[in-house]
Amino acid sequence: MKTHRHHLATVSAPVLALALLALSALSSPAAGLKLSDVEYGAASGESLKLDIDIPAGPGPFPAVIYVHGGGWTKGDKTIEGASMFDPLRNAGIARFSINYRLAPAYKYPASSDDVDTAIRWVKARTADYNIDPTRIVLMGDSAGGHLVALATTRADASTRVAATVVFYGPTDMEKFFLRDASKLPPGHKSPGEAYFGITADTPEARKLLREASPAAHVRAGLPPFLLLHGDKDPLVPIEQTVAFQQKLREAGVPCEFIIVKGGMHGMKKWDTLPSNYAAQVLAWLQKTLGHAAKK
Repeated sequence: MKTHRHHLATVSAPVLALALLALSALSSPAAGLKLSDVEYGAASGESLKLDIDIPAGPGPFPAVIYVHGGGWTKGDKTIEGASMFDPLRNAGIARFSINYRLAPAYKYPASSDDVDTAIRWVKARTADYNIDPTRIVLMGDSAGGHLVALATTRADASTRVAATVVFYGPTDMEKFFLRDASKLPPGHKSPGEAYFGITADTPEARKLLREASPAAHVRAGLPPFLLLHGDKDPLVPIEQTVAFQQKLREAGVPCEFIIVKGGMHGMKKWDTLPSNYAAQVLAWLQKTLGHAAKK
């Protein structure tokens, strides 16, 4: 007992207070829990952080690991995708929103590796956060959509999830960089150089782009996908998602596709449209995971 008291005395007051707060919240199922900037890993001298939002209730909860967009060069876990945060919590679904290493300082596959690290971190702590390990979902928008699709199609046992939701993410990087990028609006640069370090169309470049393409890794036995894309998207052509759905279905992978009429690139723009995309996502999750949404 003396040793225990001495151990507590050596912990700084702020750290101890945070630990006790988290412990108290987790031990009280009705309380829910919100934590910011929790370290889930470290790479290249960088601390990798995520935010945690556990809804109130007894659980165990389904959980979404959210990966933000931003062209692999910018963005933040608190901003991109925020339109889904309240709907998820209100439906009784936990959320882990991650930051990852950004280009051009960190080129591919740094961000992809970070997503895998985050998946393993969450799966190792399902008991700590009252999460159902059989109902973990990946969700991401734009560049984050690419990253969650890539993580799902290349997963091993340690990173496999129950389902994946992709918002307007490029899935054929060879086509996206070498053909679609030439059609980008003025002021929008191709991600090829910043993210991949590619400056020319070479056999080596094409090999790297295929390796980073979720479409190149589609196979039978993958978990269900939900794809969403606006039909007026000027940055990521909707044809990317159309072709990806076709490949998934040809492999026998369950896949549904929600087209947002008049939708540009970004959920914030969708929120100004008469679209109920968030409700459709929640309904799909409920059906796919067997999770009864909160009333």
